[in-house]
Amino acid sequence: MIVFTNGCFDILHIGHVKLLEFCKSLGSKVIVGLNTDKSVKLIKGKQRPINCEQDRKKILESLKFVDEVILFDEETPYNLINEIQPDIIVKGGDYSKEQVVGYHLETQGLGKIVLFNYIDGKSTTNIIGKIKNDICI
Repeated sequence: MIVFTNGCFDILHIGHVKLLEFCKSLGSKVIVGLNTDKSVKLIKGKQRPINCEQDRKKILESLKFVDEVILFDEETPYNLINEIQPDIIVKGGDYSKEQVVGYHLETQGLGKIVLFNYIDGKSTTNIIGKIKNDICI
């Protein structure tokens, strides 16, 4: 089974690791769609990403839970998902199934959406806030 997830993965943290570990528990191959620097800027603003796409890609590829990392330049991985046609798409629990890009595959019986329980307080935005404001996360 091919499991797909996507994101910016700008500053890797425990929430990311737990998400990717969860993905691996669902299938034999985990593919991560990684936003390019250009698409991160579109989503997160001009101050992001903190780490460049090649560094983020290399870090993800080094994790035992990840089998392949594919960069995508658009705001969403819609085209990549249509190309891969994964069996399972995993997103964080801060989304509803209907909000997940690729939900159309589930409605067509071609795949399944699985939501991962979001880990409160564990985000790149919070890490950046801690660095800027010396707050505890």
